Amino acid sequence: MTENSFTMTDPVGVNIHVYEWLPEPDIPVRGIVQISHGMCETAARYARFATALTAAGYAVYANDHRGHGKTAGQVNLLGDTGENGFYWMRRNLLQVAAIALSRHPGLPIFLFAHSMGSFLAQKLMCEEGNEVYAGYILCGTNGPRSLLLLAETLARAQYKLQGELHRSVLLNGVIFGSYNRSFSPVRTAFDWLSSDTEEVDRFIADPFCGTICTTRFFRDFFHLLRELHTRETLRTLCIDRPVYLLSGAKDPVGMNGKGIERLEQLYRERGIADIERKLYPEGRHEMLNEINRDEVTSDVLDWLARHLPAASMLLQETAT
Repeated sequence: MTENSFTMTDPVGVNIHVYEWLPEPDIPVRGIVQISHGMCETAARYARFATALTAAGYAVYANDHRGHGKTAGQVNLLGDTGENGFYWMRRNLLQVAAIALSRHPGLPIFLFAHSMGSFLAQKLMCEEGNEVYAGYILCGTNGPRSLLLLAETLARAQYKLQGELHRSVLLNGVIFGSYNRSFSPVRTAFDWLSSDTEEVDRFIADPFCGTICTTRFFRDFFHLLRELHTRETLRTLCIDRPVYLLSGAKDPVGMNGKGIERLEQLYRERGIADIERKLYPEGRHEMLNEINRDEVTSDVLDWLARHLPAASMLLQETAT
């Protein structure tokens, strides 16, 4: 695998750090996988996944979202995505996709989106620009849920009282406070991420992971979540692209699988015919960092291979 990185400037002048992982020269490229990472982590954590993807013939692109990783640049700047940050994060994903497609013309691009990144993807599936992607893989995601209006109202109140850049321990607790309750004994505050203790420790040791976000971030995040499954948003859902939902059956973000089942049902009712769901019985939130990650990666590669356009398959066969 060849690893590169570059910086792109978005329409409002923010510099976005992008990772590019490419197959070795003797491996023909048959498709593109773009990664949209989760909250309070970085795209760099997907290098192992990219190794498997590039070995299978995929060019891989992943940017650090606003307020994350090398896009934030400094630890003290983590956790705030700026004004209209969730809108611009979606535009940044499309901007990266355009660059990737320009470097690999004629090839399909798939969006692999995890956790917060999956919610950005869910919104993109209902927005102009959704025709860019040949398919969506949503990992560690969730469907419709209650109490989001209450959470957004609380975030707005704290935003007004303590300012947009206040690091909100309160709102952080609203999201993450209950996530460890299903696990015993509890070793760290992040045991819900994975049953692999080494992976949890790597997350904790990474200064660019696990920050507490600002009131502006939480206000905008809750607003996005509240919008996702409304009738108005779903009216423009892209239904002619395949969707793969994967999650741990013990992932608190996906309500231990119930949220994933609700999302699948909702998408089927809205007309998506090509949709698959895979729940891993003992899996927690980060299935790419779980003890059965090789199985998960193999399942993703299988889904991708089955959804490559015939022209892409023919291109690879010709090259080999």
